[in-house]
This record gives sequence, structure tokens and C-alpha cells, in this order.
Amino acid sequence: MTSMSAPPAARVVLRYEVPRTRPDWTLPSSAEGACVGTSEPVPESQPHDQTVDLLKALLLHWVERTGRSSQVARNLAVRWDASQPNVGFDPDLCLIEPRTPEGDELESLCTWRPGHTPPRLAVEIVSSKAKKDYAQSPDKCAAAGVEELWVFDAKLVGPRSGGGPHRIQVWRRRAQGNGEFERVYAGEGPAWSELTSAWLFAVDEGRRLRPAEDREGDRWWMTAKEAALAAEARERAAKEAALARIADLEAQLAKR
Repeated sequence: MTSMSAPPAARVVLRYEVPRTRPDWTLPSSAEGACVGTSEPVPESQPHDQTVDLLKALLLHWVERTGRSSQVARNLAVRWDASQPNVGFDPDLCLIEPRTPEGDELESLCTWRPGHTPPRLAVEIVSSKAKKDYAQSPDKCAAAGVEELWVFDAKLVGPRSGGGPHRIQVWRRRAQGNGEFERVYAGEGPAWSELTSAWLFAVDEGRRLRPAEDREGDRWWMTAKEAALAAEARERAAKEAALARIADLEAQLAKR
């Protein structure tokens, strides 16, 4: 991570060991020791809810148009220690690939079960409990085996430690070595997501997070509804252009 007081070229990578479990990572369940259900609901602000809804719709359409065998879940309990099945976390969003045997009927992701793998992507939208999203979420993702983590702080309410607060953070598991989980970007964006091959932008005056295919932000990801409306607009424009061409040809014939 880059220190705000250091020269732009300076870069310091922070690595430390993360335990597989911690007492404060325990999630409530419907039965003691049972890998079912999700944690108790936490009140969410409307801006937080809208940001998560948009990102989920964007990820779902990305999965559909790329033909991936994936599923996108919101606030799903993710558990990775069979000896302590109540230890886990529930990210705002996660991308599971490949799809689990339960598919959309999945109640809890338990990575020791057949067909349950750690989320490839986790997304956290920073709320009033900024410490959780800044400090605990990367630790939990590291312990759970998550491949990539996005942390979006629209209102910049995060702590100043580590040069923060940061609008966008991207954490990624290194493919080589011991698979360390490290922060590879922290700033205003755009930020590169290796997993999705997309650039992450803070849009709408920093209130929303939206991926784009290019660094210039000319080819935005769309939701299924946005894509349908865009297709209708293109079809309508093509028909109008064809009618205009016909009218022009008729006018030329009339002159002759």
C-alpha cells in the first residue's frame, strides 16, 4: 500500500498471519453447530442497500452474458472450518464459482462440503461499522480462501490508518508463493479487478461502484434491464435510420 507522505513510487506491502478462526467471527445459526441459515440481519441504510442491489444486478448480468457457471449471493453465511461450523462471515455480496449443487436454494456455504468452494469474489460496502469492512473483512477473506475482495467506501468514513480512508480497495490472493492475501489497490479509482477483467469506478459523485470493460469508462457493465433498454434503443435507431433512407429515396424519385 502507498503511504500518502511517501514518494509516489514507494510501495509497502503489509503481510501478516491470520488465524483460521477467532471467537468474534462466530455467526448465529438455527441450531448449535449446524451449517444452516445466515447471521442475524443487520440494519442497512438505503444508500447501502441501493449500492448492493446495483452491484448484484451487474454481477448477475455479467455471469449471464459470459456464460459462467456461477452464482451471486447477498449476505450469505460463508463458513470454512468444519470443526467450528459457526465461525464465518456474511459478505454484502459474493460470487461462487462453480455453482453449488443447491444452486439458488443454497442456505449457507460450507467449504468442507462436496461442491462448496470458497467465494472467488467478496464485496463489502462500508457502512457505519467501517472498522469491520477495513480490518476484519480482509482477515476473514484471507482465512476463508476468497480469491478477490472489493471494499467500497462511498462516504469515506473509514479509519485513517493505512493512509485511509480509501474510496476503493482491491485485495487479491497471490497465485504464487504461499497464496498471501494482499491489498493491491487503494484510492479513488479506477481500480483493476483481475478476476473479472474489469475496471472499478466510483460513479454518481462517488456514491456507487460500477465496473467497466475499459480504463476510460466507455464500455460500462450493464444490468439485464439496462442491456434490454439499450438493445431496444439500438433497434429503434436502426428503424428510424432505415425509414429516413426510404424517405430520402422516395424524395429523389419524385424529383425525377
